Amino acid sequence: MSVLHKITKCLTSPKTGIFAAGVLFGTAGIKILSSRDAKTCYSHATAAVIRAKDSVVKTATTIQENCEDIYEEAKAINEERELEEAWMEEFEADDEEDEEEEDDDKDEEEAEKEE
Repeated sequence: MSVLHKITKCLTSPKTGIFAAGVLFGTAGIKILSSRDAKTCYSHATAAVIRAKDSVVKTATTIQENCEDIYEEAKAINEERELEEAWMEEFEADDEEDEEEEDDDKDEEEAEKEE
């Protein structure tokens, strides 16, 4: 086989056609992607992404502030509840002491009556 025949065979193979088409589409793609219209489209898309990011950050900040408010309110509720429970325990202890004193007084009165 001659060299010319080998080159002709290589150029007419389907792989060469696919390669050539890839190079053609790649070159056209680069031209399209680097065109002025494409750059304008990229700028608008980037601006939309930045606006979306700002919106997400604003929403996240609002949620964080609300969570902090809820946490502080929950702490205040628990502190108030603890104070109420402590007061109730003290009140119940005083009632028990009063009842014991009344029982002791009754026992003393009964003992005096029996004598």
